[in-house]
Amino acid sequence: MSGKSNPPSPRRLPQIATDSILESISDGVFTVDGDWRVSSFNRAAEQITGVAREDAVGRRCSDVFRASMCETECALRRTMDTGVAVANKTTFIINSEGKRIPISVSTALLRDESGRVVGGAETFRDLTDIEELRREVKVRWLVGDIVSRSESMRRILDVLPRVAESETTILLRGETGTGKELVARAIHSLSLRRDGPFVAVNCGALPDTLLESELFGYKAGAFTGAVRDKPGRFALSRGGTLFLDEIGEVTPALQVRLLRVLQERRFEPLGSTRSEEANVRVVVATNRDLTARMASGEFRRDLYYRINVMPIELPPLRSRREDIPLLVQHFISVFNAVQNKRVTGVSPDVLGVLTAHDYPGNVRELQNIIEHAFVLLHEGVIDLVHLPAELVPSALPRARGRKMQEAMMTLEAQVIREALERNGGNRLAAARELGMHKSTLFRKVRELGIELPKRDGRARRTFA
Repeated sequence: MSGKSNPPSPRRLPQIATDSILESISDGVFTVDGDWRVSSFNRAAEQITGVAREDAVGRRCSDVFRASMCETECALRRTMDTGVAVANKTTFIINSEGKRIPISVSTALLRDESGRVVGGAETFRDLTDIEELRREVKVRWLVGDIVSRSESMRRILDVLPRVAESETTILLRGETGTGKELVARAIHSLSLRRDGPFVAVNCGALPDTLLESELFGYKAGAFTGAVRDKPGRFALSRGGTLFLDEIGEVTPALQVRLLRVLQERRFEPLGSTRSEEANVRVVVATNRDLTARMASGEFRRDLYYRINVMPIELPPLRSRREDIPLLVQHFISVFNAVQNKRVTGVSPDVLGVLTAHDYPGNVRELQNIIEHAFVLLHEGVIDLVHLPAELVPSALPRARGRKMQEAMMTLEAQVIREALERNGGNRLAAARELGMHKSTLFRKVRELGIELPKRDGRARRTFA
């Protein structure tokens, strides 16, 4: 008998190596036979699902995973039926504790030595950490329907939860289209009144006589045509939030009644002899300069001081241009969902035009521009031809015969100069506003030949 040991079977060695690899990887791996029963289940699969190997092997895979696509579109079944592998399809499973686990799935066929299909294999990766990161980023950029990553808006969004906790009347100031109603809705959704109604009234859209009945309601017989009782907006918003937009348009006579409601928390419907409780949180908004209207006698001082306890100033879009790419993508996602289209984004030329525009109509104007493009485009990328005709000539230099690239460079230089000017020459603040790294800003400054201010705007200021 020879003293040399026999080498391992050539058929057995690859199997040992394969088992070791499957046990060491962080992705879950399992295989099924032709009857859809689990034939193997690696260590990572146990950890992700919370199901022990001995409890999984022999059971149907749908009983083990309880995945969202088991009932509708099983990736492994599609591979078994078509022979085409699936790569990185996102879905979720329910683990042994009933917790929803997001995963990505890849599939392949299993064949014997003769090439006959004997089952299938599936690998799946736990995406929990990625989903949590995505949610964290989304929360940082999205509060309710407000999308922003600018510093000026972040300061407002950071304070909203504390503002929402109180019952204080809030005054929202800002130009038309800056999103005052969106902020009011965010305050409502963050408040203890979130389960109550949110009622909005545009005070500038109605004459005083109609606005009074809209706000306070009336009793049958209060005036000609009042054949039945009608509750007003204060009654309809009971237990919730009443948003009074364009409060600066209300006449002094009606301002007296509003002041009484805010002070006493009670109101009287027209034609009634009894007052009712105004159990409502009031948020008001205006695009007018109320101090100027006070000086002219058009707005009562006592009402102004009553609503100006917690003023919030919303910045115009032109002062937070770093939000424009984010808002563009947000509106594209919204219109894709609503109109069932497949628009993927905007071209660099379009982004340059949109970033340079001053937006007198603010965020609402940007939304309308994207909606205009969706009328002309079903899928693909929004280009200059899809923008409103009056927008492109006003944004691009009027120089015939110049190439688009040269025009866009001129436009880009203009945007950078304006950002530096708005930030007092502070390079870091300008880069943050433009949504780019500071080194990228310096590179563009060199490429475009922009002369930087002598001071960088970071010198300390002293206050008297």
